[in-house]
Amino acid sequence: MTRPVKRSFSIRGHRTSISLEHAFWEALKDAAARERISLAALIARIDETRGAAGLSSAVRVWILHDVRAAAAVTSYDGGNRD
Repeated sequence: MTRPVKRSFSIRGHRTSISLEHAFWEALKDAAARERISLAALIARIDETRGAAGLSSAVRVWILHDVRAAAAVTSYDGGNRD
């Protein structure tokens, strides 16, 4: 397992930083590319809905939900019961 890597961003004019392990950074970059938005824009979107959670934790949880949603879509068999 890799150590967390800290990166800084501007979110609505406010500088902030988050620390994530390499695998989380890669998943976040993939999600931003899939949605055709910048990494900073995706993090800002996550920030808007995080509530009281820390931003790094909120990003990890968002990635978990994103990966689970993608897995559910790819495993859907069309509802056939044959």
